[in-house]
Amino acid sequence: MISKPSVAKPFYIKMFAVYRHVILLFATPTLLEALVLAGDNSVLEVWLTTGDGHKKLSHESSVHASQGTNGGQLVMVNRNMHYQTVDGFGAAISNSAAYVIYHSPQRHEIMQNLFGSSGIGISYIRLTMGGSDLQAVPPYTYDDLLSGETTDFNLNHFSIDKDREFIIPILKEAISINPKLKIIASPWTAPAWMKTSHTLFGGAFRGEDRFYQALSQYFLKFIQAYAAEGIPIDSITIQNEPMLSRDSYPTMTMSWENQRDLVKTYLGPLFKSHNIKSKIIIFDHNWSGSDYPDHILADSTASSFIAGVAWHCYEGRHDTPLYFHDKHPNVGMYFTECSGGGWDTNSAGTLVFNMRNLFIGQTRAFAKTVLLWNLALDEHSGPKVGVHGCQDCRGVVTVNSIGGYQKNIEYYSIGHMSKFVQPGAIRLESPYFGWDDLHTVAFKNPDESVVIVIVNANSGHTKSFTVEIDGKHFHYSNLPNQSVVTFILK
Repeated sequence: MISKPSVAKPFYIKMFAVYRHVILLFATPTLLEALVLAGDNSVLEVWLTTGDGHKKLSHESSVHASQGTNGGQLVMVNRNMHYQTVDGFGAAISNSAAYVIYHSPQRHEIMQNLFGSSGIGISYIRLTMGGSDLQAVPPYTYDDLLSGETTDFNLNHFSIDKDREFIIPILKEAISINPKLKIIASPWTAPAWMKTSHTLFGGAFRGEDRFYQALSQYFLKFIQAYAAEGIPIDSITIQNEPMLSRDSYPTMTMSWENQRDLVKTYLGPLFKSHNIKSKIIIFDHNWSGSDYPDHILADSTASSFIAGVAWHCYEGRHDTPLYFHDKHPNVGMYFTECSGGGWDTNSAGTLVFNMRNLFIGQTRAFAKTVLLWNLALDEHSGPKVGVHGCQDCRGVVTVNSIGGYQKNIEYYSIGHMSKFVQPGAIRLESPYFGWDDLHTVAFKNPDESVVIVIVNANSGHTKSFTVEIDGKHFHYSNLPNQSVVTFILK
């Protein structure tokens, strides 16, 4: 006698396969959804960082499509509503950053963690053109004079040789790990002989015809010299923080009129005549100074050469680029600098700030890049220019002078974007819930996968929610307070 289980199980499976169309005719809406979900293998991949530090970019169990919203907030992602294209996420390779990585016994491991697919896959970096306040060697530019010389309008002394010691090797290694890596380059100062101070520290750009010509040639030669090294420069900013002058480290002021005239009459036409594809980005200073780029863009000739405006985080409202974009919808927004440091010892609060104000906040404000300040510094927040400049800035990683390194909260903040959001991704529509609530952003990658990043900015409560996309629902329970999660739908 044949036992019942050995006969009944295949019998009922076959009957369902044959008659499922009949069942559907009489099914209720709830049953219909259940039957559809029974054959739906859609899942969200999950990566989590918690504010308490217990989980750091941790690969969690996937979330499967479920029936209904199961309560909580509804995060609706509209795949058909497109915003800006993303260029990438990362930080700056200052002289100090390159130095500490290059001289670390764990150099190659650090580079893989920063730029490799097994790490956080940084896709965009900012390069200091010459000296800044974070220097392992004395500050320099690419056209410094010999003793007794006063000018060099033909740029006879132009050279990137000082970058060859450790900056260019680090850049080449980064590109070998991630060939899609893009670079934006920014000078902290022009050569001293182009300035009113006649030094690299402080002073203003000398806005006269021959200095405009010389500075334009300076940018051209820099781009060409780096191209000869196999390092393409995607973009340049005219001047880092052009409203700041300090007599203790490399800085230079440049009025908006000077920046406008440089781009309009000299640099823009020069790039065009030499078929230079590197984008020209203006401003590169705080959210609070939006009048500066607004004045420049009011000139139609100047604006025809300008690809975007760069922003820093140190003053002003983080949503300034959103309103600026509304006024200048054809101008790209680039977020290029914000630093963590000894002043922000609450890592959970730093994580929320980084995600809410920067990586989510700036991309929701149309930013094509979100970049932090130093990619790496040592345990003393250096090397730096004496006791000047930032004294307690923190790198994305801390590389100890006696060996070893630590991944800081900035590493995981960048990673929640750069590891998953591919260059060329398009931002999609997703909801805003409130300042101390969930903050969301979503992207469609070139390979059609969708990335959704959500931070729970509330300091006291977990959050449960349902992600809805393409008519499917994915319920996620109890995202801890001050924590961030990245979902990937493939």
